[in-house]
Amino acid sequence: VTAAKMACGTAIDFPAGPSEVLIIADGSARADFIASDMIAQAEHDPNAVCVLVTPSENLAKQVMQEIEIQIKNVARAEIIKTSLENAAILTGTLDECIDFSNKFAPEHLEIMTEEDILGRIRHAGSIFVGSYAPVSAGDYASGTNHVLPTAGYARMFSGLNIDHFVTKSSVQIIEKKGLEGMNDTIIGLAEAEGLFAHANAVRIRKS
Repeated sequence: VTAAKMACGTAIDFPAGPSEVLIIADGSARADFIASDMIAQAEHDPNAVCVLVTPSENLAKQVMQEIEIQIKNVARAEIIKTSLENAAILTGTLDECIDFSNKFAPEHLEIMTEEDILGRIRHAGSIFVGSYAPVSAGDYASGTNHVLPTAGYARMFSGLNIDHFVTKSSVQIIEKKGLEGMNDTIIGLAEAEGLFAHANAVRIRKS
């Protein structure tokens, strides 16, 4: 899809890179759920990014063990193994998990924590909250678009939505009194930039 967009020069959205899922989880999360979600994302592509970020060393170990168990039963095991190398990041606190996620700005973010941290998330393409909100739901049934920014672009772009298919115009209706209130600001800034004709277009209306 990305290659077709680039070849045809469409201006709908942005080129999407390898798929990503970042999972923030604490010790209350289920390792088998996390492992299944990471495996599901990893089967897309050997370059897929699938990362667990947790302050719980025990959970990280359980997830890695669970991946080894579940991977035996999937068809694209070699692709998945490549994607899941170095798949867990251990932090000191949950705050560090949140900070890492906001800097990483993942395409998909899953949150499996007892504490409600949704309000502290600043950058993510699509967010899945709770143990029963797998990325697969967003891909197929929950109603969100899964054409999402990757490679950190969630810091600057949103997922594909209706706004990408329409154009919007800004409209200014300014009467004489309204312009008079802006005269000095416009003239001062225009002349500071050396754009004296811009300033004159306002000054001439003062007479």
